[in-house]
Amino acid sequence: MSGSNLFKATVNEYLEGLPKPVQSKLYEAPATCLSIYRLLSPTAKFFIMSMIFNEKPIALRDLDRWCKPSARKLEYEALKRLESLHLIEYDSRGSHIRLNATFRQNFRDCLTGSQEPNAFGSISTAVDKHQVDVAFLDSFASQKWETILHFMVGTESTATPSSSVLSLLKLGGLMEGQGKSAANLKITNTGFQFLLQDVNAQIWTLLLQYLNLTQELNMDPVDVLNFIFILGSLELGKSYAVSTLSATQVSMLADLKDYGLVYQRSDTSGRFYPTRLATTLTSDSAALKTPSMAIEQSVEASEGDKEQQQMATPANMQGSVIIETNFKLYAYTNSPLEIAILNLFVHLRTRFSNMVCGQITRESIRNALYNGITAEQIIKFLETHAHPQMRILAKEKLDKKIEFDTSHNINTAGGAPQSQSARADGSIAQHKLEILPPNVVDQIKLWQLELDRIQTFDGYLFKDFPNQQEFDILSTYASELGVLIWSDKVKRKFFVTKDGMSQVADYANRKLKRAGN
Repeated sequence: MSGSNLFKATVNEYLEGLPKPVQSKLYEAPATCLSIYRLLSPTAKFFIMSMIFNEKPIALRDLDRWCKPSARKLEYEALKRLESLHLIEYDSRGSHIRLNATFRQNFRDCLTGSQEPNAFGSISTAVDKHQVDVAFLDSFASQKWETILHFMVGTESTATPSSSVLSLLKLGGLMEGQGKSAANLKITNTGFQFLLQDVNAQIWTLLLQYLNLTQELNMDPVDVLNFIFILGSLELGKSYAVSTLSATQVSMLADLKDYGLVYQRSDTSGRFYPTRLATTLTSDSAALKTPSMAIEQSVEASEGDKEQQQMATPANMQGSVIIETNFKLYAYTNSPLEIAILNLFVHLRTRFSNMVCGQITRESIRNALYNGITAEQIIKFLETHAHPQMRILAKEKLDKKIEFDTSHNINTAGGAPQSQSARADGSIAQHKLEILPPNVVDQIKLWQLELDRIQTFDGYLFKDFPNQQEFDILSTYASELGVLIWSDKVKRKFFVTKDGMSQVADYANRKLKRAGN
């Protein structure tokens, strides 16, 4: 799962677990409605936009017609999420749905600009005597956030974060230790996984723990959530008045300052500035390019002019990683934090002024796996930090492969060029950009499989079908939903996930009952 999808899934799970009255109260704020909409999947967004200006209920059969059979899984997941958030309501027969009335009204006001003037904060009109620009805010946020990460990996001569940050690290299980002394805190397996996450996912991990503390701090969770969502809708570089905030939100400013989400010159200052860490909370935009997760210029450079890429020097590619097919790794960095993170799964051997060299070994990967880091997280981290030259070579290799397969298809079968190539056995080969050497990716996965010999799943077994047709209909539907784990066509049995059971059972009742009539 990508970083963007990871933090969205985490926040959505928290919102789904809230009681319905709390969810309904959240939808009274236009900024919250906009933020929750941003966190939804594209399919769920499409359903909402189809109903936002429609007062009449929508028939479920119409939703089925809007989606291709191959997108059945996406449709199912979207409706399930919307129902969990109580954004949609079913009629008594379960054949039609409509949007939550409160959400529809406030989100519609948000889209049309009819919301209250202070719904998205109140920009301070007074002139700030002290110059605060975007560069300063980025530097402030980066310093605050990197202090937390440096402390977690145990970098020497690192400043100790505030007591509120330390309590969240312990509460979230990211660090553990006896007593109240910060020196006794040690990183946990969960903390190792935390270090390899996207910055937005890391921030939301702490914010969700902060939300869990609201009752102990006698704070209104709805007020806290609304303020967090408002921050995600503010404009970077602008100052906002403190006077329009509630007492709970004012008390949050000091904590959010410790995380690097807002800048306030003093606790009594009448204005505050949201940083990039705050304004990207609910968007797909990248947060700060901190050393732990910065792509730096790799993505932009890989899509830009090749001549400029080749002229680039290691100095402006700080954090870029090169991996060879012999598992040797080179990273252009002098950041202690980046080096500490690489050391989680790489056997580092040599360090220069602007580069470290190491080797990915079975032992180094197993140590990472024992610390709770997965093979997918390691692979994703390496792909994200890949050197621009690796992306260029991967793109050239992919273009040549597509060109060869296309010309081969035209010569052998005729017809127009296709985006997919037909194999000799008739199957379709999907072209994929392979940034990392395939043998390295496969070997990392194999080393994980050595530890994961057996996998277990909770679910339900469907069996005793009267005929082959009923088995084929239901097993195909379960496969389209993505809930099918195992099937045996000969014995007419298939196994589905726990969450998918109700959906398959409902479909069986509708489909088979209709066929029986």
